[in-house]
Amino acid sequence: MRQLFHPKAEDITVEGVLYALCDPVRVRIFMELASAECAKSCTTFVHMNDTPLPKSTLSQHFKILREAGLIYSERKGVELQNRTRCNELKARFGNMVATIVDAYAQQLKKKKPVRKRKS
Repeated sequence: MRQLFHPKAEDITVEGVLYALCDPVRVRIFMELASAECAKSCTTFVHMNDTPLPKSTLSQHFKILREAGLIYSERKGVELQNRTRCNELKARFGNMVATIVDAYAQQLKKKKPVRKRKS
């Protein structure tokens, strides 16, 4: 089985982190992983939106988060168990990642729910 790529902490870049966190789905995945007490599989996130996300889409999101250095993925049978690399990120960038995630959470709180029109 092919080895998963995880950059060394010193190879993680600001650009990679910003790119990975520019997508709302990836930020939500990262936020949920950061608040979880244990590693989570990709299938945990299938129903994050109103419509289920395809497994291929989720796999791509997790690959981007992993290759940016935000998460660590480990094979357990046929699944990947994912966890954040918060300690390494904090050591490398200080509070940058936490500040981005906090700003996103504040933005979500301010958004008003969109009401659907009746046909």
